[in-house]
Amino acid sequence: MTDPAYVLVPGAGGEAWYWHRVAADLRRRGRDVVSVDLPGDDESAALPEYTRLVVEAAGPDRRTGLVVAGQSLGAFTASLACARLPAALLVLVNPMIPGPGETPGQWWENTGQARDMRENDTREGRRAGAEFDAATYFLHDLPRELVEEAAAHERPESDAVFASPWTLPAWPAVPTRVLIGRDDRLFPVAFQRRVARERLGIVPQEMPGGHLMALSQPAEVADRLEEYWAEVDGPTAMG
Repeated sequence: MTDPAYVLVPGAGGEAWYWHRVAADLRRRGRDVVSVDLPGDDESAALPEYTRLVVEAAGPDRRTGLVVAGQSLGAFTASLACARLPAALLVLVNPMIPGPGETPGQWWENTGQARDMRENDTREGRRAGAEFDAATYFLHDLPRELVEEAAAHERPESDAVFASPWTLPAWPAVPTRVLIGRDDRLFPVAFQRRVARERLGIVPQEMPGGHLMALSQPAEVADRLEEYWAEVDGPTAMG
């Protein structure tokens, strides 16, 4: 088996810290890991700049065993980077799965996210249409000690990225896995199943956890990454 090297791409805000618990777990297993920090608050940087940073972080010499993982908004950048890297596997975590020519700003309406989130809020007893609250939609399943730490790493995402189109004509020819949280309140599980099926023809794998499950469930996320790698590694593996 080939030893994998992981390139971990964060979501909105671009903080590499989002992946720090998964990265630590993978390193304990002897894996090479790079968590990419993206300039989320820089209005001069958009998807082309983000993609370049991910490609540079992956390094010019790695030619085998490269696994790229992108969380939420990071699915846009991770997939673009895979078109320029010798990636062996792409893993999307609670992702915003893009379509050709689509911007992250358009993705919300195109996928019907707001409708599905409202319906899920109603089912679970939250007041649909209430003002967005990070504690309710992002932090609800984090360990208490991480909530304050997460606030210290909060960074806005620039309008430039939300206006930047996904420029590939089709999904990159890289084996792709989609991992979703059953407790995600921002992208409810039924919503994510539908989008993954419609856009990639993939049935996502589900696990416990909310939108930030690399923080709330790092060991299990690391386990899933390793399992996906085992599935695609080897001469008889299929994508």
